Amino acid sequence: MGRTIGPKNKLSRRFGVDLGLKTNATKVARRLNQMPGVHGPKKKRTSKMSSFGMQLIEKQKAKIIYGLREKQFHRYVKEATTEKGDSGVNLQITLESRLDNVVYRLGFADTRAQARQFVTHGFFNINGKRNNIPSHICRVGDVIAIRENKAKKKLFENISEKLSKKEVPSWLSIDPAAKSGKILGKPSIADFEKTFDVKLIIEFYSTR
Repeated sequence: MGRTIGPKNKLSRRFGVDLGLKTNATKVARRLNQMPGVHGPKKKRTSKMSSFGMQLIEKQKAKIIYGLREKQFHRYVKEATTEKGDSGVNLQITLESRLDNVVYRLGFADTRAQARQFVTHGFFNINGKRNNIPSHICRVGDVIAIRENKAKKKLFENISEKLSKKEVPSWLSIDPAAKSGKILGKPSIADFEKTFDVKLIIEFYSTR
């Protein structure tokens, strides 16, 4: 897994966009226009950048958002380009269908990093069976639920109330009482992460 170590706000400030690494979006937004580092307050963002530079930045943003290492991310892109249909759509469907992302989207965790930690600690079942693999690709019809013995933990004590207020994407449904969620279908374009340009990512790898 690609763990994001160190001050996470610096990563968002580097790209000038909230990457969803922190829970307090308002706090992150205060300094998004300020580059990190000693000269951050005085350094201005330049608009001139090569095509390669733009592609590289979009790739880095996507990897950071989903917490992936280069080898795994490259594999996802390669698989997306060999499948039928739009390569960019295929890639984002795969990213969104990862178990750690589904746990995050359902509202069980506040960030993807926290969701990944919950999964690796074995907090969830898929269709009644324990699964601790964050990269597991969830399928239509899968039911993701907090394991009964984990639901009693203090960090989940108000989870039903939290889930009842959560607005989930159209391809997911949530059952607050059962502390579970279900995959209703594949993620659609309207549900995809808008923080990066997936077309530039496909272009980046197509020339390598």
